[in-house]
Amino acid sequence: MPTGRQGSIHLFRFAGVDVFLHWSWFVVAIFEINARAGRYSSVAWNVLEYLALFVIVLLHEYGHALACRQVGGAANRIVLWPLGGVAYVDPPPRPGATLWSIAAGPLVNVALIPVLLLVGRVGRELGWPHAFPNFVTLLEAVFYINLVLLGFNILPIFPLDGGQILRALLWFLMGRARSLMVATIIGFVGVAAFILLALRIGSVWIGVVAVFMLLNCWGGMRHSLFLLRLAKLPRRQGFSCPSCGSSPPMGEFWVCGNCKAAFDTFATNAVCPYCAARFPATGCIECRKAHPIEEWAAPMVIAGKV
Repeated sequence: MPTGRQGSIHLFRFAGVDVFLHWSWFVVAIFEINARAGRYSSVAWNVLEYLALFVIVLLHEYGHALACRQVGGAANRIVLWPLGGVAYVDPPPRPGATLWSIAAGPLVNVALIPVLLLVGRVGRELGWPHAFPNFVTLLEAVFYINLVLLGFNILPIFPLDGGQILRALLWFLMGRARSLMVATIIGFVGVAAFILLALRIGSVWIGVVAVFMLLNCWGGMRHSLFLLRLAKLPRRQGFSCPSCGSSPPMGEFWVCGNCKAAFDTFATNAVCPYCAARFPATGCIECRKAHPIEEWAAPMVIAGKV
């Protein structure tokens, strides 16, 4: 998966979100534009069609980012590349917050359907098919592009939006770790289906998508196993995260930024036992928010006689 710092161009910043475009987008754009030559009277319309794809994907990713912000999460980067887009969202570790952050992307595509249909209907009544045939063809292409993107994204295959929505719904029933494990297992089945389809029809692009999904499913499975192990660990009493209220687990889960050694920051009062470096903030493993260790101290409750 591309990142905003690896082979990507920074396009602009809007609503606190930096938008990047991966260099490979230009290569695929040239190939796709040439492959669809002849659909319009001028290649300029082919360029506009590909730019429309760019806009739809961007709106979809902004749906994720702004929804994540709405529920108190972090979202400050979007990367567009040939396989679509990636909004780097970090919602609070709650099923409802995760569900809204993911579902908002496809809902943008849903909202575009009546808008495009209305524009098309107005155009037909005004005689656009005869006066502006290229524009009408472009409008029809944009409608079907949006529809295909919506249908693909809501497939219940992790890490597609549909698979992540399924995971968020299962989270309500079986918890954070098991819901992720079930979603990734279903994702592996979907990956196998995509691989078979790619081999059957000889599609390189579907094969690339399958590999991308496979890597994400593998990462999701590993993370679910980590969460299951984390849930079984004893918790350190007397400390709780100021953001999510969870008590930290006992163990060497924090890494010194100076000497790279793992240690239990709560056992050493945020001081690395190997190089004596002191850290101003300690991150929560559950919600990933960082606070000074003094703020982690849970208030003492003193019982007295009535």
